[in-house]
Amino acid sequence: MEVFLSMKKKTTVTWNSILAGFTKKPGKLEEAQNLFDEIPEPDTVSYNTMLACYFKNADVEAAKKLFDRIPVRDIATWNTMISGLSQNGRMDEAKELFCVMPRRNYVTWNAMISGYVDAGNMELALELFDKAPIKGVVAWTSIITGYMRRGNVELAEKTFQEMPEKNFVTWNAMIAGYVENGRGEDGLKLFKKMLEFGIQPSPSSLSSVLLACSNLSMLKLGKQFHQLMHKSPLYSDTTVGTSFISMYSKCGVLGDACKMFVEMSRKDVVTWNAMISGYAQYGVSDKALNLFNDMRNNGIKPDWITFVGVLSACNHAGLVDLGIQYFVKMQKDYGIKLKPDHYTCMIDLLGRAGKLTEAVNLITKMPFEPHPAIYGTLLGACRIHKNLEVAEFASEKLLNLDPTSPAAYVQLANVYAIKNKWESVSKVRKFMKDNNVIKTPGYSWIEIKSVIHEFRSGDRLHPELDYIHEKLKELEKKMKLAGYVADLESSLHDVGEEQKEELLLWHSEKLAIAFGLIKVPFGIPITIFKNLRVCGDCHRATKFISVIENREIVVRDTTRFHRFQNGKCSCGDYW
Repeated sequence: MEVFLSMKKKTTVTWNSILAGFTKKPGKLEEAQNLFDEIPEPDTVSYNTMLACYFKNADVEAAKKLFDRIPVRDIATWNTMISGLSQNGRMDEAKELFCVMPRRNYVTWNAMISGYVDAGNMELALELFDKAPIKGVVAWTSIITGYMRRGNVELAEKTFQEMPEKNFVTWNAMIAGYVENGRGEDGLKLFKKMLEFGIQPSPSSLSSVLLACSNLSMLKLGKQFHQLMHKSPLYSDTTVGTSFISMYSKCGVLGDACKMFVEMSRKDVVTWNAMISGYAQYGVSDKALNLFNDMRNNGIKPDWITFVGVLSACNHAGLVDLGIQYFVKMQKDYGIKLKPDHYTCMIDLLGRAGKLTEAVNLITKMPFEPHPAIYGTLLGACRIHKNLEVAEFASEKLLNLDPTSPAAYVQLANVYAIKNKWESVSKVRKFMKDNNVIKTPGYSWIEIKSVIHEFRSGDRLHPELDYIHEKLKELEKKMKLAGYVADLESSLHDVGEEQKEELLLWHSEKLAIAFGLIKVPFGIPITIFKNLRVCGDCHRATKFISVIENREIVVRDTTRFHRFQNGKCSCGDYW
């Protein structure tokens, strides 16, 4: 660029080419403005390029002022303004220009339709889509994205089938939409179909399918994708590498995630965040915090997601004072605005440590309306510490925000049960029934030879249930001889002790572990997953099973990984 600037004579085309370089990266607005001011005879392309620079740097007002003084506007000028306003959420202003512009092309319609979708106004997006004389691929894809964001998967599928032409962005939108709507298997099937059509995967599509593998705990398939991509140019892509780190971390293979992290030549803040979060979720808090220090030493500026991982690491290790320090530092030293996720981490940190009063005080000082997850987290802490007073406060607040929340009723009933207030438990359960509030059923699952086996408490459907029960009965005898005593507080039913023990024995975690012991060869860790927090009795029993069977057992629940070996858990019984 310096060579060009040193030239004595430059054509307008040359000036425009240099200026265009500033549209590719934000943060160079002043340099772009200075260069634009030096152009002796700026043409329409010069003005359009400068408009793009303003929008790239989110300086909408400067773009509007420039637009007003452009001597000759072509259709690209109008489209640049409409696209820029749309991308910056200024749809009313974009519509005003759309209505008065002398002529429109498919780019114009695409920009407006995409803008309305991004603004969450699907009704106006569809209205314009129906009126559009020429519907480009971008417009069709935007409609698919809008349907997926609303959870209208069937309408998205219908639109996808009706499209006269699709590009890789369209396929990515469908795959990502399936995964985001909890239909990971459909996303994986469509990805396979995309490859069969000869469409090469992009970093975006790979990220989506790896997220599906994570959500479905399909480690073997994730490893197959790793092998598939190993010789591909995409393998060196930072987004792809980061997605593999997340997949391995969420599937419980932290060693492979670490290896991938070390091998990556280029790491951005998202990569560091993925590894910090992986360590935090696995309970390796010291490594998570050390990695945070390494990240800063490498000149990578932390963002708000970084501190969610850091606070989670403090939470899982019970490092209350250190967590409070980071909570203050992120605002004071890094200028990061607090988000609901940071407060959720802090409420969990204080709550697990038994500092419920401090947790309530922090909630009252929040600068915005508490999210339902805040009170749900507080309720979980109330169950751990058997605090009925705060539980009733939290459940009332949660139900005011979300009257149909099953978590509020269930957690409150659990605290009543722990306090042996069975009449109150019955009232809560009756209220749930009368108001059609359905409790989220707990279940556990394990992958055996690429097949997911799912278990629910008291399962009666699995074809090998007799062998599983036989294994659990055998384990129960050995555990009791080793000193195991059932944690009856984990059975939240008003029945006798013997019946409680029977109910605890058939919990979904134990069924999955027993099946793993039967099917997974000796020497290979048994990894199971649960959609809720692991129960106290299953946690205690798994420690005994790890000794009796001489096996490593990994359990991932909704908050973290528990690695059981030689009678101990990686969480140190703090979770």
